[in-house]
Amino acid sequence: MDEYHRALAEFQQAQASYNNGAAAYWSAVAEKRHARTAKRANHEPLSINDYVLTQPPVYSGPPRPRDPSKPEEAPPPPPYVPVVADFLAAARTEFKFVPRLPRSESEFKRAYAQVALAAGLTPEQIVRIYSFEAGGNGDYQVEAGLEFNKRARAITTALGYNQLLATNTVEIIAENGNRFVRTLTARAAELPESERRALEEKIAILRKMVGVASSVPDDWNRHDALAKTQKGLGMHALNLDLDVGPLLQTQKLLDSVEFARRKGVNETLTAAELEMMNLTGDGNGFDMITMPRAWRDRVPTANFFQRSGYDDNPVAQRNNVVGKLLAVTDARMDEEAKKAGARELAAALR
Repeated sequence: MDEYHRALAEFQQAQASYNNGAAAYWSAVAEKRHARTAKRANHEPLSINDYVLTQPPVYSGPPRPRDPSKPEEAPPPPPYVPVVADFLAAARTEFKFVPRLPRSESEFKRAYAQVALAAGLTPEQIVRIYSFEAGGNGDYQVEAGLEFNKRARAITTALGYNQLLATNTVEIIAENGNRFVRTLTARAAELPESERRALEEKIAILRKMVGVASSVPDDWNRHDALAKTQKGLGMHALNLDLDVGPLLQTQKLLDSVEFARRKGVNETLTAAELEMMNLTGDGNGFDMITMPRAWRDRVPTANFFQRSGYDDNPVAQRNNVVGKLLAVTDARMDEEAKKAGARELAAALR
């Protein structure tokens, strides 16, 4: 036991040193982020020193020793992440909603292509972001962690061509649901009676979902809490619906485009630039893509993440400056866009 206590003390000392350094680092990242926001609000120019220019500390001490007086325990399984079957079940239970599923993957791609183009997204943005987010071959119900093996464990609720989290869905429904209602109402007016009735029933359900999504303050954390409930999971099933799913998937990207325009970016964003906003959030992504190119190989990607998000993102860790992250994103898009699913989506855009 003496050896165990000596090793435990070494581990605890190393952990304390690492934690102190990491806390100071991420506090500096947050402080500089707030300072940049204030400078932009005051129309003051930024300098490269408004970013943390060192990389986050990495723990390099000894592992926690095993207590020899206790039986060895297997690590607990990761928490369960809801999957498509759960979204569908919650939709039926909470809203009596059953999505209108496409007859084929091609049908959903055509519907998405039509909505995305009409919204002003470019074919390059549509295809290359699908290629990056859905692996170039993902179907309309692809979920994070299940891209290549449907029997694997989902890692998040990210769903569909642009990988909307359940929280994204709740937020978009709260902020844009009434506009979706107007779009579908106009579409229903042009349909034969039997089809019109079915769509009108769906519109009534969508109105109820808008009411639920709008019942909490328009805040990411409140939307996230709602997304974890059965009602929130039921709303997420909208992404599978042939009428509403394309609207949701398009809006996720359109929100970022419109954010950049409000900030004065009138040039068409490249797919990689738009993906940075999709990946890190609009504010952080905008910060990243508008920095001078000369800074991109010096500024660490950690500046654009919360600590937990960075720790869970091996791509951002490996490609640890802005220039590298943009380059690897473009390269992955190039590769994944060669796959059959991406080619099929590209054909639907012609």
